Parts: sequence; C-alpha cells; structure tokens
Amino acid sequence: MGIVGAEVRMPLGEPWRVGKRPYGRSALSIAAACLKGFYLRQSSLGINGELGKKLDKSRLPSRVDRRRSFLGHVKSSLPTNPLAPKGPHRRHPKMLPDGARKRLLETVNAARDRLVVTWLADGGLRIGELCGLHLVDLHLRENAACGECRAPHLHVCHRPGNPNRADAKSKYPWRVEHGIVNGGLIKRVSPAMVHTYFEYITTEYPRGVGHGMLLVQLHGARCRAAVGAGWGPADARPGREARWSGAGETPCLPALVYFRGSRRGRRQPVDRPGCRRLGLGGDGG
Repeated sequence: MGIVGAEVRMPLGEPWRVGKRPYGRSALSIAAACLKGFYLRQSSLGINGELGKKLDKSRLPSRVDRRRSFLGHVKSSLPTNPLAPKGPHRRHPKMLPDGARKRLLETVNAARDRLVVTWLADGGLRIGELCGLHLVDLHLRENAACGECRAPHLHVCHRPGNPNRADAKSKYPWRVEHGIVNGGLIKRVSPAMVHTYFEYITTEYPRGVGHGMLLVQLHGARCRAAVGAGWGPADARPGREARWSGAGETPCLPALVYFRGSRRGRRQPVDRPGCRRLGLGGDGG
C-alpha cells in the first residue's frame, strides 16, 4: 500500500509523497479495492494463483452492511479486502453484571426507583429520555388513539424546555393533535413496565403536579427541591450521594442508573461504595 500513497517508509528511508499529506482512509480503501480487483483478475488468468486465494476472502455482514446493501436481509456473506486499512477500534458497551437488576429491585424501597430500574432495563431508554417523559407520551393500552403501534408503547419526544433539564438526544419530529402525542421515537412497553408504572402512579405520584412529567421528586426537604418537582438526569449522577443520605431511598441507585443509561461505549464513573453494598463489585462490570 506504500506504492499508492500510504504512510510507510520506503527502502531508501524516504516516505512516499514527500511534502504532501498522506492519503486518507477512504482513498486507501478505494486503492485497495482496485489492487484486489487487479490481482484477482491476474489469478483468474493463471498468474499468481496463491495470491488470489489469499485475497478472495469473505466475512459475515453486520447490521450496517445489511441496511446499506440491496436485499441485505438475505445476504449471508460479504467480500472482504485484506489490503484495506483497518477501521477505528470500537469498544464494547460496558454494562452492569448479571443479576444486577434483580439485586437492585430487592434493594430499592420506592415505587419510583423500581420504575426507573425496570424501564431502563426493559425499554432500552437513555437516562435523559426516561427523565424527559411526560404522562401524555405514554400509551400503555393496546390500540392507542395515535394509531402508530398496536401494542403498548411510549413516545420519546425531544423537549428542550423541560423543567428538569432532561433532553432526549433523539430528535424525531413529533406533534400533539387533540391532546394525543404522535411521532417521536416509539418504543414498546413490556408488562413489567406497565405494572411498575401503575404502582408508582397510584402510591407515590403527588397530587396537583402541573408540569405533567413522569418522574418527580418524592422527598423535597432532603433533595433540596419541592415535592413534585421534576426528577432529572442531574439527580442520577454519581457524586450526589450526599443528597440521598436519609432513609427511604437507596443512596447507590442514582449512580448505577446513570451508568446503565449512559451513552453506549463511553466509560462512566461508578459509585464504588454503593456497588459494594449491593455486592455488585466496584468496577461496574
């Protein structure tokens, strides 16, 4: 690949394309495809067949490959090029260990906290998406009036002006027609999510809440906020254990919830003492 402009040292100690920028990854991929096609053609003519066998390789298609390819859902393999430059290294998302959800549900003693753990685990929601939900976004009965999903579901809507500063990263268009939310990012709701919702609404949700948000503060004196105020992502961040020092709520829940709902692939700090109290380990993994 140094012949076509890759950043490598040549035999005389001089780099190729002296004084010019080296080719980028896209240009090198195109050059590698041309070289592979040339050598495969030569191999079909009986010239250097061993090299042709090494270049004629395939791989399993990824989800992105299936989306980009025509009839990608029926493809079982895709050609690969050993000459092409390797892509950036992607770290796998760091998730909670097995059994963490069960231990969290056994530890928390508030219906709201059980709702948070269940909805993050079953719904695949980010912490900002969960904290930004309004009651009108929840269509928990079959054949809802919005007509966009027959099963129970919810609509994740991007609202920059939420009182708890919760802002969903997904910005799908949405609207309200006759008091019914349409559009947004639609996610299905499991029976466990519906159960925890009704438990929370009927036992702990304060009366007279005007903002209409799903998650609210339960103990205003300890959390330095009025009872019924929006419970936002800032309340789920690590380092807020001092605000959860009293009885009635689990001090280590916010850190674990923030770690579970954070952006995939990005390492987040974990409340190590809180994890140890639950027996989950201090490294979050």
